[in-house]
Amino acid sequence: MTTNTIAIDHPSRRLVVALPALYDEAREQYETLVPEVDSGRFFQMASWDATLELAEINAPHGFMRYYRGDVTATMAGSTSLWKATQYLMGNHTIAERMFRHEPSVMLHAPLRTVLYADPDGDTKLAVDQPSLLFNSYDKPEIADVGYELDGLLAQLIELLGAQPPAQLRARVP
Repeated sequence: MTTNTIAIDHPSRRLVVALPALYDEAREQYETLVPEVDSGRFFQMASWDATLELAEINAPHGFMRYYRGDVTATMAGSTSLWKATQYLMGNHTIAERMFRHEPSVMLHAPLRTVLYADPDGDTKLAVDQPSLLFNSYDKPEIADVGYELDGLLAQLIELLGAQPPAQLRARVP
């Protein structure tokens, strides 16, 4: 048994996107565009092909919600007055295409996102750029999926009525 420890430094780019809708409306829109995963149905699938078909139905824009945390409620009573919701958003059928090459990719899949209202009341979406996270695994098969996720994230931002950051359209870290 080897006891080698590997330390891998990797860049990260946090994207903070201004959304045109007020926080409550933006949250409702996000949760409509990124529906909750139907875990019960996925567990019933008899084959991976059936799972892939269900994922296309459950994730019409590529992503599903695996977790939603009401940060506002969690911080109630503190001096922090932000409205914020955190999410784990992804698609396990896309993640599998990376997982088969390296299980530790699940550190970054699903993606963490935060929707919040800033002190001026403007709504923001914050997320780390997927391709930078997945390029750090130094495997082209994983990097390609990271770029695909950049594209899906750009499409989601457009559906939310905002301009995607240029970094999501470029295929360079």
